[in-house]
Amino acid sequence: MTAGTQPAGLVADHLRCERGGRLLFADLCFAVAPGDALLLTGPNGSGKTSLMRVLAGLLPARAGRIFWQGRDTIEEPAPWRRALSWLGHDNAIKPQLSVAENLAFWSRLSLPGHSVSEALEEVGIGHLADLPASMLSAGQRRRLALGRLALTRGGCWLMDEPTVTLDTASLTRLAAMIARHRADGGIAVIASHDVLDLPGAQALDLGALDQGILEPATS
Repeated sequence: MTAGTQPAGLVADHLRCERGGRLLFADLCFAVAPGDALLLTGPNGSGKTSLMRVLAGLLPARAGRIFWQGRDTIEEPAPWRRALSWLGHDNAIKPQLSVAENLAFWSRLSLPGHSVSEALEEVGIGHLADLPASMLSAGQRRRLALGRLALTRGGCWLMDEPTVTLDTASLTRLAAMIARHRADGGIAVIASHDVLDLPGAQALDLGALDQGILEPATS
């Protein structure tokens, strides 16, 4: 493949990942178009987090390439870095800062989009804007971390187990947030053990024998 033949969006071209001498996946290929979502499933140890870290550039692939909007992310990393929003297991919150101050910091690093107040309202913690982050519950901290994604318009969200510690109402908000992001032309790649309402999303089971085969996700 060459960059000129790649469709718009996020493309993985024959990715291979090894951790601790163990092969997690090889020849993994998928394409996620603007407005689409990809749900990664599979048992613990199947490579979901490793794949997310490879996509984010936090872990090198042993083989293969990643393209963003037709550009190789190694040869031309800047467009991918600008478009990428990462949510890992850690919330990456400064406890001594207020809720609003945490998001204000991240807003300076995000694609232009929504204001801090709009993002806080979208994740349902606007009323906590002036509270020190150290006083938040586990679920509220996760929602603050999700607020970093809510700041952006477009681009690609990489979300590793975003539902951890969220209650039912927050799961509904998360599904609505992802739907809004997709409607704006954004892409979401989500690793989760929970069932999410993602109409029309692709599903990639890393625990399956025939890895790299995409099937319709069930909601």
